[in-house]
Amino acid sequence: MIQWVQGMLYLSVLVAFAACDAPPVPLDDIIIEKTFEPEQCVRAVKVGDYVRYHYNGMFPDGKKFDSSYDRGSTYNVFVGKKQLIQGMDKALVGMCVNERRLVKIPPQLAYGKQGYGEIIPPDSILHFDVLLLDVWNSEDGVQSNSYHMPTVCSRKVEVSDYIRYHYNGTLLDGTLFDSSHTRMRTYDTYVGIGWLIAGMDQGLLGMCVGERRIITMPPSLGYGENGDGSDIPGQASLVFDVVLLDLHNPRDGISVTNQVVPGSCSRKSVSGDFVRYHYNGSLLDGTFFDSSYSRNRTYDTYVGKGYVIAGMDEGLIGVCVGEKRTITIPPHLGYGEEGTGSKIPGSAVLVFDIQIIDFHNPSDNTEIIVTYLPEECDKKTKKGDFVKYHYNATLMDGTSIDSTYNYGKTYNIVLGANQVVPGMEDGMMEMCVGEKRKLVIPPHLGYGERGVPEEVPGSAVLVFDIELVEMEEGLPEGYMFIWNDDVTPDLFAEMDKDKNKLVEASEFTDYITQQVSEGKGRLAPGFEPFRIIENMFSNQDRNGDGTITEAEFKLKADETAHDEL
Repeated sequence: MIQWVQGMLYLSVLVAFAACDAPPVPLDDIIIEKTFEPEQCVRAVKVGDYVRYHYNGMFPDGKKFDSSYDRGSTYNVFVGKKQLIQGMDKALVGMCVNERRLVKIPPQLAYGKQGYGEIIPPDSILHFDVLLLDVWNSEDGVQSNSYHMPTVCSRKVEVSDYIRYHYNGTLLDGTLFDSSHTRMRTYDTYVGIGWLIAGMDQGLLGMCVGERRIITMPPSLGYGENGDGSDIPGQASLVFDVVLLDLHNPRDGISVTNQVVPGSCSRKSVSGDFVRYHYNGSLLDGTFFDSSYSRNRTYDTYVGKGYVIAGMDEGLIGVCVGEKRTITIPPHLGYGEEGTGSKIPGSAVLVFDIQIIDFHNPSDNTEIIVTYLPEECDKKTKKGDFVKYHYNATLMDGTSIDSTYNYGKTYNIVLGANQVVPGMEDGMMEMCVGEKRKLVIPPHLGYGERGVPEEVPGSAVLVFDIELVEMEEGLPEGYMFIWNDDVTPDLFAEMDKDKNKLVEASEFTDYITQQVSEGKGRLAPGFEPFRIIENMFSNQDRNGDGTITEAEFKLKADETAHDEL
């Protein structure tokens, strides 16, 4: 029946049809015609439930006497507690959300012989077209239904955790009232400390990253009697379709997992080391945001010095060359509440899968490891010696750079003449013919920050496996030519073949070449002979006129300023 409650028309029943010209057929009970049934009925109305529904009330002739649609709000009431006319109390039982029914109610189950004022005449049969939108019970709590679980769940949401999630929020009939997806931004919040409505605070507990679940809550755990004043009506059940993307706690530190450590690890990184590593960076839900592999270049940095985010600074300490590990970094040790903009959202947990390529310290020297030492070793290499050796050159991760074996010939240098990187010079001193060594050369003694384009990356540690094949003893430091025998007192005269008191370049060259071929003198090994002789002549030709006079001519013993005779 129609009642006035607190000054408002309180409609107990919802749709009706009035009498036709012909006398209506008497009804003994209500008649229910289901005009629409949803495919799924998760819950049917029971006595004691609270329902929200729309209706049109009409007489059998189709004349409308009342409608919730006209008022722009649903009719909300407990079922089976005599808050409705008896026929409507019966008609609503068993209904599903989104079900539509045409209910015909006889007078004895409606307003009877009294009718209702001028609106409903006595003995009226009433027709109600009813659409059920919501149903809940005062005993209801939060209902959670997980419909997708990740393969691995190493951690679940607990009270005081901070999470990032996407959601679609609907009423029980499916009406969308809000969505984080449409804003293209996650909802970020603490859980269990009152930052959310009570039902969501409860429904999110126990979720795994990557899990999807439906969280359904009664209005007492949602927005209550008044709704949110906008899109959520009062006394509305709420349904949230949630996917959890991220999870951390402010007390979290970094975590290191999936470690793959090489069998041999003679050294681990410490603060102040310079590290070269590859990485794949993703969010906790697997969303990729960056990779050094895609740039085909390692990320190179000092560790423990604040050059990288705090979590990575910590995660790179104690690693071995060749090691792989997963470093999970909470946002307060990553990019914080602001993120980086387009790629890394605010308050995001970061996951880095890294592989250590190499590391060194600026204080490092060349590391020398003797792998083979011959039984006999009469002479050891020194500065100025001409050496021939084979090598295999690699990076610390084993990547091949170069090998003399590929060319079928040795590499030949003069030690101390800056013909190779400083680390190689250091590593080949005091070496025996036949000896084999492994040299580990830091970049500041190798190819430095720039490396060698297309061959050696910048700041790369180099590894050389070398074998000394042959050695020719060099001259004393500062000499490019020495006499094996006593020097003739008539040296200038012997050079001056045409006896014109001048030694020309050709005469000088012929004479020195002859002395070397006869074993009377030695040129410094490893250099172009004519270049040495040309340099010797230039040093003696003090006025630069292209000839040497007897006054200009001096031996090494006579003058230490020139590297010649």
